[in-house]
Amino acid sequence: MHTVVVGTSGVTASDVLAVARGGARIELSGEAVAALAAAREIVDALAAKPDPVYGVSTGFGALATRHIGQDLRTQLQRNIVRSHAAGMGPKVEREVVRALMFLRLKTVCSGHTGVRPEVAQTMADVLNAQITPVVHEYGSLGCSGDLAPLSHCALTLMGEGDAEGPDGTVRPAGELLAEHGIAPVELREKEGLALLNGTDGMLGMLVLALADLDLLYKSADVTAALSLEALLGTDKVLAPELHAIRPHPGQGASAANMLAVLKGSQLTGHHQDDAPRVQDAYSVRCAPQVAGAGRDTLAHARLVAERELASAVDNPVVLPDGRVESNGNFHGAPVAYVLDFLAIAAADLGSIAERRTDRLLDKNRSHGLPPFLADDAGVDSGLMIAQYTQAALVSEMKRLAVPASADSIPSSAMQEDHVSMGWSAARKLRTAVDNLTRIIAVELYAATRAIELREGLAPAPASRAVIDAVRAAGAQGPGPDRFLAPDLAAADAFVRSGELVAAVETVTGPLR
Repeated sequence: MHTVVVGTSGVTASDVLAVARGGARIELSGEAVAALAAAREIVDALAAKPDPVYGVSTGFGALATRHIGQDLRTQLQRNIVRSHAAGMGPKVEREVVRALMFLRLKTVCSGHTGVRPEVAQTMADVLNAQITPVVHEYGSLGCSGDLAPLSHCALTLMGEGDAEGPDGTVRPAGELLAEHGIAPVELREKEGLALLNGTDGMLGMLVLALADLDLLYKSADVTAALSLEALLGTDKVLAPELHAIRPHPGQGASAANMLAVLKGSQLTGHHQDDAPRVQDAYSVRCAPQVAGAGRDTLAHARLVAERELASAVDNPVVLPDGRVESNGNFHGAPVAYVLDFLAIAAADLGSIAERRTDRLLDKNRSHGLPPFLADDAGVDSGLMIAQYTQAALVSEMKRLAVPASADSIPSSAMQEDHVSMGWSAARKLRTAVDNLTRIIAVELYAATRAIELREGLAPAPASRAVIDAVRAAGAQGPGPDRFLAPDLAAADAFVRSGELVAAVETVTGPLR
């Protein structure tokens, strides 16, 4: 099994994916253990002094003015975890919980939190044992960290609350720790706070979304090319010299992908022989511009994620010169903004895909295709309601594109009076990504059927490879009406798994 070694300088997106989705094992580097021990010495020294230090010998948030004596500090750290584990609603997905736990461990291992090495090792042991704390949908405002989600994870380290075992069964966390020989931790000064105070949940979901959207933007380039081909459109608008004079990188990459898919097609431009059109519709002609703008948004979001993955987010933090200082680095604004940006771009990508699908189904705009791509229109409805489903998904995407980060609600007796709502931005982006996959799958299903209905002209070799592969995957071709949901589910699985892009790449080589 793949092993991820956590040091002091952060982790990579591939590390997060390996742990969250691949179940990779985690090891702490010697450098990280040494940094943890050194920072802990600083915290212990401050804890022994009579002067109050936030997070070490005081209460938290609006209660930070109270000095806590040494006899109550263990109880203080335990209490913050218990009281902050106040989430409600459905369980959060396993991959998200593993990502947020791993990212919290990343910050702990930076040596800026003051957590003891044994606490960090317990975090790694829980992840390695495939124990997943039960985290709930609601409870984070995205400021002072993803407090409730991280608290439910810290509760598991203490042997309290509920968690999923490796088999997915929810059981008391203490039982699961005991079965795997993991001793619950007793938190000391600063440690409870350090386990809760980070942007790890929203960052984890950003990293997961970036991986999914990278695949989906390639998939959308493919389905846009198939629709162009099915509509007898022209590929001249994809010429590199046209995109070079408006040099947005994403636009150039999308145009190049579409051109690669269409290479060798007998369908593109055929309309110029018998049904002249000066220009194709915007949804066809401007596909690289829309998808390209989304790709450039992805690039910006990836830069933000890389910076955050290299960060140590906590409050207070232990500095190399021995100071323990309060700060505002836990605020989720940088991550929240790009989560919202991605939802906006994804909604627009879904919207343009739906417009192409509708054009394929409309006999007045499809340039010779049967109404709704039906076998016997009137007796058969064809893909009429498949487009309804796609349109409903697009409308939902538009609602999900309303930014969460433009909102704020005060909390903690007005101490935390401006919050990022980054967790909420991340949660709705996950739904948006899921819906975008389905929208692209419907376009794929319609475009491949339309191409097969164009008799006498051969599609591009890459298009042929897609058609053969998606039919083998269970999405059937043209014919009389049948129970359509299974076909759409097969197309969805085909896109989601990466098989669509893989089928194209057998002909084109790697897409950009």
